[in-house]
Amino acid sequence: MNYSFDFSAPLAYWPDLLAGAWTTLTLSLASTFFGFLLGVFCALANTGRSQWLARVAGAYIEIIRNTPLLVQVFIVYFGLSSMGFQVGAFTAATVALVVNVGAYTSEIVRAGIESIPKSQLEAADCLGLTRWQMLRHVVLPPAIERVFPALTSQYVLLMLASSICSQISAEELTAVANRVQSDTFRSVETYLIVAVAYLAMSLVMRAVFWLVGLIAFPRRRRLGTPL
Repeated sequence: MNYSFDFSAPLAYWPDLLAGAWTTLTLSLASTFFGFLLGVFCALANTGRSQWLARVAGAYIEIIRNTPLLVQVFIVYFGLSSMGFQVGAFTAATVALVVNVGAYTSEIVRAGIESIPKSQLEAADCLGLTRWQMLRHVVLPPAIERVFPALTSQYVLLMLASSICSQISAEELTAVANRVQSDTFRSVETYLIVAVAYLAMSLVMRAVFWLVGLIAFPRRRRLGTPL
């Protein structure tokens, strides 16, 4: 094997790669926030008293979890354009990722909700708490605390999966890397740099969620297990 590694050519594009990494993080954090809200809503609908809401949420979850993310990205991007809504690649990628991760978040949060002991709910009912008060103070905090490590892993996977959005020319890290390797003809070096960048971003996201766990869950902080 006579291949000689040369990282100088792709590293000369470091401002573009840095901008792509920032776009990836922005896309991932926005999708995480809105996907979490969507997932919690669907989990509450799935475990609530309304049968039709549970059916709608269940259908959404099954459809999203059993179709490829790339197909969902194409449907959002080209589908919105076909209906007359002109949206940028970043917006379409965010919508697709929110819809995708919301389904997975819903199932994770639902597992947390169903792990709450019935005696705890009965005690809250005896105290005369409204359904919203029960959800706010009795159900959601311990449920999310229990599944927080699973949510963390899911959102890190979301960040890695955002590379698929390069297929609709969203200027995230993989899309920039594709352009760099086509200019430099140094594919191996370019994608090795990108792999290291994704590893670094994964560690950054885990650190952020670790800090969130420290702040949001005092009991885990006392036990020393924020994740």
